[in-house]
Amino acid sequence: MRKSIFILSAISIVIAAVVVCSSKAGNTGNAKSALSPDSASLVKRGEYLVNSVGCDDCHSPKRMGAQGPELIPELRLSGFPHDGKLPPMDTNVIKNGWALLSPDLTSAAGAWGQSFAANITSDATGIGNWTEQNFLTAIRHGKLKGLENSRTLLPPMPWFVYKNMTDDDLRSIFYYLKTTRPVKNIVPGPKAPGEL
Repeated sequence: MRKSIFILSAISIVIAAVVVCSSKAGNTGNAKSALSPDSASLVKRGEYLVNSVGCDDCHSPKRMGAQGPELIPELRLSGFPHDGKLPPMDTNVIKNGWALLSPDLTSAAGAWGQSFAANITSDATGIGNWTEQNFLTAIRHGKLKGLENSRTLLPPMPWFVYKNMTDDDLRSIFYYLKTTRPVKNIVPGPKAPGEL
C-alpha cells in the first residue's frame, strides 16, 4: 500500500511539474509577444537610430548652405542622384593609397574603385520592394540588395559595424525606412578601379 501511495505521489509530482513547466513556457511566449513593440514603436525607434548612426551622412544628397553642407529634405536618404555631377578626380591620390569623398559625401573613390550611396527610401528604386530578410542580409552579411549571392557592399558602407546591432534595432531601422518619403532615384552602379 505504501509503495502504491509513493508511486502515485511521484507520478502526481511529475505530472504537476510537466504542467507547470508547459504553462510557464507558454506564458513566457505570451509575455514576450506582449512586450514586443508595436509597429509605431518600431518606427519611432528606427527614426531615432537612423538619425543617430549617420545614415544621412552618405545616403542623403546635400547642398552648401551658410553652415556648410545641408540636407536637401525632398531628397533625404535617396542616395547619389542619378544625374549627379562630380568634380574632376585626381586618381594619383588614389594610387598613393588615399580615398576621396564627393562634396556631399554620396560618392567615394579608393582602391576599390568608385561607389555611390544607395537609395534607401521607401520607393521601389530604393528599398520599397525589400523584405525584412533582405535588409537583415544586407546589413548582417554586407550583401547588395540583401541577396546572399550578390556582391559585397562597397566602402564606405560600414555594414561590418552595423551588423553588431541587435535584430530589434535593425528591424526598427527597416520599419522606419519603409515609412520614409519615397524618392525615385536609380543610383548608378559602381566603377571598377580601371574606370576611374
